Amino acid sequence: MAILFADLFAGIGGIREGLQQALATRGLESRCVLTSEIKPHAVKVLSANHQGEQVWGDITKINATDIPDFHILLAGFPCQAFSLAGKRRGFMDTRGTLFFEVERILKEKRPYGFILENVEGLVNHDKKDPKAPMGRTLETILGRLDNLGYKYAWRVLNAKDFGLAQDRRRIYIVGTLDEAPKLDMFPTKGACLADIQEKGLPVKDTAFTRLLLKHYTVKELQGKSIKDKRGGENNIHSWDIELKGAVSEKQKDLLGKLFRERRRKKWAEEIGIDWMDGMTLNEEQIRTFFPDDNLHVMLEDLVEKGYLVKEHPKGLFTEKGLFGERRVRKQDERKPIGYNIVAGKLSFEISKILSPDDIAPTMVAMDMKKNYVVDGEGLRPLSLREGLRLFGYPETFRFPVTADEGYDLLGNTVAVPVIKAVAERLLDVAEKYEKDKFYDSSRTALSCVGK
Repeated sequence: MAILFADLFAGIGGIREGLQQALATRGLESRCVLTSEIKPHAVKVLSANHQGEQVWGDITKINATDIPDFHILLAGFPCQAFSLAGKRRGFMDTRGTLFFEVERILKEKRPYGFILENVEGLVNHDKKDPKAPMGRTLETILGRLDNLGYKYAWRVLNAKDFGLAQDRRRIYIVGTLDEAPKLDMFPTKGACLADIQEKGLPVKDTAFTRLLLKHYTVKELQGKSIKDKRGGENNIHSWDIELKGAVSEKQKDLLGKLFRERRRKKWAEEIGIDWMDGMTLNEEQIRTFFPDDNLHVMLEDLVEKGYLVKEHPKGLFTEKGLFGERRVRKQDERKPIGYNIVAGKLSFEISKILSPDDIAPTMVAMDMKKNYVVDGEGLRPLSLREGLRLFGYPETFRFPVTADEGYDLLGNTVAVPVIKAVAERLLDVAEKYEKDKFYDSSRTALSCVGK
């Protein structure tokens, strides 16, 4: 007999990969009774790695009574509604309500246990009381699990502590019908980019990479971010490589000082706006910290080249929308026009050049392909195999997709070693309560565990 599981919102199958690895270490067989996924290129990957299995498609169109009985439910339900990268509407977003599909299947099938994974932002989403341990969205989810009679634990865990070269914090909610698994005291293991990097792959030769290599050596570039926002000594700005045209040393000094001054709270008071990180300053204000006779000409030249933008200071306004009133920040045309830095971190071809001695930042779909590495004397984006290694997929894992499809899928997948670790805690509980007896008909027996 095998341990049976259902995999909802399966992606490329990372949660099942972690579970099956945990089962295999105990000599237990496993079988998937349901895989639900709607993204076409994810389905392509699932089919390549699990040949002969049917992918059922949209879970909202599947009748729970049609699903065979199983022991463990897996679900990395869509996280954009709770993510800092999204608009954080939670259950007001149709993607947020997909948790209730998880609840529906749990209620109908009564599996022994479950493993749920989501973004860290779920913990504090819709928090009204700053002293509360969680926001109302997570409170709602846990309340639903309580009502179903499950004993569960939840914890935010970081992939970098489980032998992966990536800083990736995610919430894991794991439960059984017997006892809450323990999600603490995991052994820690570190890694760095050098552990996963391939060598000798084709490098990029573009106008942007040529500019970087014109101004910096490949060694100097390692560990540098490229954005026209704060970042300290490990940040390269567009004017440092003269991306939009020639910049004099005096203009670089001006941009550096403006960059720092626009964050000072005193300007918000003087302008009459709520403080924000990066305010528009007018020429008179700039002259107080950069008193140069040629200031106006320099500012206008930087605007013409695209390093600066002329705009009104931004204030907070209340607007009515589909989901009620909301506070938005937009230009206040009653305030004098001024100058501000133009570009954000995703404005450039490359957002960061990773250091082999460090770990990668959290990989998300929107900028996965903008993280580069040094290869020989050139620069290139992470390969798909390197991406898979950052998430702990085995070398035998098939990934028959284009680069863009692969980056999209990887940015939304899970850290396999973390799933394996939490799955082992679930199995610890299952083994503890296995007594070679029949469970009552209200729950599914894991009758093969421990045998």
